Amino acid sequence: MELLIIRHGQSEADLLGVHEGRADFPLTELGKEQAKRMAEYVAIHYPPDIILSSPLKRAQSTAFILQKTVGCELVEDPNLMEFNNGVLAGLSREVAAAKYPLPTNGRPAHIPIQDGESELDFRFRAERVFHKIIYNYREFDRVAVVSHGGLISNLLKAFLRQSPTNEFAFATGDTGFHLIEIKNERRIVKFLNNQEHLKAAEWGKNE
Repeated sequence: MELLIIRHGQSEADLLGVHEGRADFPLTELGKEQAKRMAEYVAIHYPPDIILSSPLKRAQSTAFILQKTVGCELVEDPNLMEFNNGVLAGLSREVAAAKYPLPTNGRPAHIPIQDGESELDFRFRAERVFHKIIYNYREFDRVAVVSHGGLISNLLKAFLRQSPTNEFAFATGDTGFHLIEIKNERRIVKFLNNQEHLKAAEWGKNE
C-alpha cells in the first residue's frame, strides 16, 4: 500500500501574512494553477485509486482538481484538517503577537491554545487518522491524501513511529507531495516533498 501525501496549493492567507490553521481561506489563482499542474503530473506518474481530503477550502479545491484529472473517488475527512489554532485563526501575525503572546519559553506541548488544540492533541489526531487510513483503505494500492503542512508533518512522524514530542519536522511546499509505502510490515520512504511539476522547465513546456 502506498500513500501519496499532498499539500494544497497557495492560499490567500499566504499573501495576507496571517495565521491560517483553521481559518478557511480559498486558493489563489496561482494556487489553482499549481494544483492543476500537480494533478496532471500525478495522473501520469502516480495515479491514486482513491483520494482523501481535508474539507478546508484550500485542500478541498486542490483535491477536486486532482479528482477531476484522475477520475477516482474523493472522500473528505475532518481529521485531515490543519492544526486547530483557536483564537489565532485568521489574525495577522502582529495582532496575534500583541493580543495572544506566547508564554515565556513557549507553550507546553500538553496545553492547548485558547479555543484550539495542543501540540500533543494534534500529534495524536494525526496518529489516529494515519492508522485509520492504513486500516480502512488497505485494499487500495495507492491512496492520495490531500492536507496541510502541519498535519502532513505529523502523518510522516506517525509513519516513522517517531515519539510524540521531538525536534523533527517535515516541510512541504505548495502542492508538494510525499510517497511512502507499507509493504510486508516494512515502512519505505520513496521520496519527500516532490515539486517537479512546478519547475520552470515544466511550466514552460505547458505554456
